[in-house]
Amino acid sequence: MMQLFYAAGASSMAPHILLRELKLDFELRHVNLDQKTWSKGDYNDVNPKSYVPVLELNDGTRLTECAVILEYLASHEHRLIADYDSKQYWQQRQWLNYLATELHKNFISPFRTGNWLPNTAESKALVWQRVLPRLQFVETTFEDGRQWLMGNDFSLVDPYLFVMTNWLHRLNYSFETLPRLKAFDSRMRERASVIDTFKVEGKPHALTDSTN
Repeated sequence: MMQLFYAAGASSMAPHILLRELKLDFELRHVNLDQKTWSKGDYNDVNPKSYVPVLELNDGTRLTECAVILEYLASHEHRLIADYDSKQYWQQRQWLNYLATELHKNFISPFRTGNWLPNTAESKALVWQRVLPRLQFVETTFEDGRQWLMGNDFSLVDPYLFVMTNWLHRLNYSFETLPRLKAFDSRMRERASVIDTFKVEGKPHALTDSTN
């Protein structure tokens, strides 16, 4: 059975949602990212990169990188991923890479204490300056009335985008200039897979820097 190594509220939420969308058999392995541990000891023995997600396959092979894991999972049911080398496939790949490099990594502030998201006033301001124009670019994609990032059909890219909009909520960033992304976020929260993921993962650890 596949095993997903995750931390509550982290980018690993995206493959967690997709596993539930696809109704695949899997087990969850909780990771403490602050201490780099899991139930069997040192998490660096699982992933020397020291972050989540990791998907361990039935044969023991371990996949890392959120975008790669999403594509691997979506390949189990082709309604969520376009045929290889089709125009839509490359558009999906384009979005996965944009989300990973332009949004995900810009949310990770080097000026933080104890976790992966910004948790000081300075780091939150710096991250907002970086991610807002990129989010506004994504916002324009929804101007044609589409429901999901690739159009009117839910696909493998939507759980990854939802991680970003969920981080906006956690960081108390404003959706004022992002009304379509706010609507997307609301649609995602109505999906059974998302509701179940939140229930299972529970509350992520606090973002407040207790030293300030």
